[in-house]
Amino acid sequence: MLDLDDTIAAVATAIGAAGLAVVRVSGSSALAIAEAVFEGARLSQVPGGTLHHGWAARPEATEVAGVDGHVAAGHLVSTAPGGPTAAAPARVIRVRLDEVVAAVFRAPRSYTRQDVVEFSCHGGALSAGRVLAALLAAGARQARPGEFTLRAFLNGRLDLAQAEAVADLIHAETEGAHALALGQLRGELSRQLATICEALRDAAAEVEARVDFAEDVGGVEVPGHVIDRIAGAGCALTALLDGAAYGRALREGVRVALVGRPNVGKSSLFNVLVGERRAIVTPHAGTTRDLVSEAIEVAGVRVTLADTAGLREGGNQAESEGVARARTALEESAVVLWVVDASVPLDEEDCRMAARLAGRRVILALNKCDLPRTAEVRALDEALGGGPFAAVATSAIRGDGISELRSALGRLLAGPGGLAGVVANPRHVEALGRARGALERAHAAAVDGAPGEIVSLELREALQALGEVTGETVDEDLLERIFSRFCIGK
Repeated sequence: MLDLDDTIAAVATAIGAAGLAVVRVSGSSALAIAEAVFEGARLSQVPGGTLHHGWAARPEATEVAGVDGHVAAGHLVSTAPGGPTAAAPARVIRVRLDEVVAAVFRAPRSYTRQDVVEFSCHGGALSAGRVLAALLAAGARQARPGEFTLRAFLNGRLDLAQAEAVADLIHAETEGAHALALGQLRGELSRQLATICEALRDAAAEVEARVDFAEDVGGVEVPGHVIDRIAGAGCALTALLDGAAYGRALREGVRVALVGRPNVGKSSLFNVLVGERRAIVTPHAGTTRDLVSEAIEVAGVRVTLADTAGLREGGNQAESEGVARARTALEESAVVLWVVDASVPLDEEDCRMAARLAGRRVILALNKCDLPRTAEVRALDEALGGGPFAAVATSAIRGDGISELRSALGRLLAGPGGLAGVVANPRHVEALGRARGALERAHAAAVDGAPGEIVSLELREALQALGEVTGETVDEDLLERIFSRFCIGK
């Protein structure tokens, strides 16, 4: 069961050598527990939004001195004549753990909308671990993965889509992925879904009212303006889903395979794009026997380039295995960078490659443009079958056309225009797909004059699916699955 009453604590920063580390505590007893391990201001008495310098410390022992000078832990034993005597109050010995700054946030003006204290201590595993251990000994519980953000969701500070964006923001590796997660954290997707849900609730309410009061409103048929509203909501979901492939590319990155005949300059071009000599280059055909991969960023997207063995029949066992792996990489790539030696005539292998790539996203690199050009590529353009295509003249030796090649790749990876509301999370895509399917059925039923109960049922199913994205209709098991993927301390 989800428990919001106890107080949790965790290290909120990555473990390792660093200037600072942050230990966070949140809950109804956060101020009292933090005060128990803090030497400095009385944290329970200070206002929220304030910083306080001091020391994190733990009680090591309690001692009191007897009248005869003897010391006992927790109580006084006297050997003076007349037997035991009363003692002065016990003195607590405290061991300082680290110099810290305590940031106090009072509910509801905090990340979790609970009382929160964050201790900034020196970086490294030891300092943060000692402060955390003192908080746990003082009564806090070790936080589970994502539990601070879960509390932010349950207390209404974030909806579920925004909460998931927190994890995406932490794991973003490119500018595009970061911008996408930041937009979702700001609520851009949530606002679009709220508009759609409002239209569907109005439509469902009108349909259900006509069912309940058919005699007063002149029948149970769904009126035209409600049908239009359902269609409009379906179009809005379709627009969101159309950008899902781009959103997934931003979130997860894409694979781009460099393919072509042996000795056309794939490895040289790979090295230029990567910016270092990662692939071995020799004048001899068949040098590349295995996949060589490296990640770069293009137009905000993480692109994993894969240099492959030259595609040709025959060769020894090692080369044949390299060709097989090249074909696998080709099939798994979102975009293909097809490298052609423009200084020699095209052959049958090039024509077969064009047929293999028909309909795919292809960039044709006409390499070795520093030499006289003899290849005729117009026929290849036709053979590629009208898929997304760009041709760029390049020279890996001189660096000609490299910026144009990156620009062409960026255009093929580009999304539908802007990141507002782009859907990247696979869970969101699945839920929106179910919602759109329900709206399609509702629209068809309404157009066919089906009973309003059927239309209403489909509209409610669509709203249920949309609510799973924002968290309005989510169960505890789903929350557990989502937040278990978060890091501890967030």
